[in-house]
Amino acid sequence: MEELRVPLALTAGALVGVGGLMLVLALRRRAPRPTMLRQKSRASRSDRQKTLTIAGVVAFAVTLVVTRWIVLAAVVGIVVVLWDRLLGGGRAEREAIARAEGLANWIESLRDTIAGAVGLEQAIPATAKNAAPSIRPALNLLVDRLRVREPLPDALMRFADDLDDPSADVAVAALVLNARLRGPGLREVLSALAESARAELDVRRRVESSRRSTRRSVQIVVGVIVVVAGSLVVFNPEYVEPYGSLTGQLVLAVVLAMFGAAVLWMRRLSGVEQPERFLIAAQPTRARTDRKAVRA
Repeated sequence: MEELRVPLALTAGALVGVGGLMLVLALRRRAPRPTMLRQKSRASRSDRQKTLTIAGVVAFAVTLVVTRWIVLAAVVGIVVVLWDRLLGGGRAEREAIARAEGLANWIESLRDTIAGAVGLEQAIPATAKNAAPSIRPALNLLVDRLRVREPLPDALMRFADDLDDPSADVAVAALVLNARLRGPGLREVLSALAESARAELDVRRRVESSRRSTRRSVQIVVGVIVVVAGSLVVFNPEYVEPYGSLTGQLVLAVVLAMFGAAVLWMRRLSGVEQPERFLIAAQPTRARTDRKAVRA
């Protein structure tokens, strides 16, 4: 019992600290997201992060009780909490590719519908029914806004904010300009946008395929090292006994820091930097003021 008193005290202190941090985060006021879809997305990410935080606390406690190494326990807990940022990344890119493919299909469908001498207000609801699941929620919100007589340019700007994708801003900007100016040539513009979206989709698929192998290699390397190190700690504690001293803990901290830096570097090589969006939704009053100024 004397040997377990210090690890149990450290574990209890860590649990109290994490509980206090989660309480502060829960009570802190946050600015609301501008759209319903982004609120749902943020809620989903928040739930997953809470799950990872709880798993990180459990991993920290278990590692500390088994090894009694505070440095290793802290690193394991941090890795579990930040798992998506350290070893994830592929999920976000796959969602972006699915969204780009759904947008390209919708642009082509919109072009074909407009070819029958149908306006945007009638073509958008007609094409929303068969849209891809990746963009269907945003399109359904767009249709609902049109049904309540929201001006088409304002509804399209909010649609771009729902998608929250730099690639979608180009297509939505063309639709907003046509909705405001009502000029000819929309079908030709949509054809060009569809070709551009298909070309971008092909490039992103090739890039994702090449970087997927890099991410898989990182995960395999990390998994093998963790399994081997964990096996040594559990089944051959005499071999790693020097790490239990103060000097050993400092050496272990340096080794883990170097290993973590290498993992972060490889993670950065396999990541994708998204460009900034250029189409920002304006308030309806601001949009009406702009239109009045243009007419004047």
